[in-house]
Amino acid sequence: MLEFNRSQAVESKEMGEVRVRVKLTNSIDEELVSRGLLNPNQLRFYEAEALVDTGAVRTIIPMELVQHLGLRIRGQQIAKYADGRQESVGLTTPVIIEIEGRETTEVTLVTGDEVLIGQTVLETLDLLVDCKNQRLVPNPEHPEHSILRI
Repeated sequence: MLEFNRSQAVESKEMGEVRVRVKLTNSIDEELVSRGLLNPNQLRFYEAEALVDTGAVRTIIPMELVQHLGLRIRGQQIAKYADGRQESVGLTTPVIIEIEGRETTEVTLVTGDEVLIGQTVLETLDLLVDCKNQRLVPNPEHPEHSILRI
């Protein structure tokens, strides 16, 4: 039994968390800039290190970031945590999420104190989690750009 616990400890050190640089942009601001209704210098964005959470479906951002980006809470959604708790959390207006030169737009959940990247972003951007090397990698079947499945 003692040997089993030692091998598990070694395994968990090799399989650490995956963090990635992410750029989050207020999509309404970007639309206003593209229409000439907002000065490009007023485009609100934020760059951060985010935790890739393969157990989360949606992307999560903290309230401070919602305020920094000037997002609106447009509704509430019941969220279920890994420990079984359920809580009503805010849903934001759309955010442009850019990772590894690929981007997508989606609403985010508002809770916690850090940015978590969930499965919908990974699927849309066609990025795979390389746990051993603690990084995201493009799908090797089409490494130059994402392919959406329908």
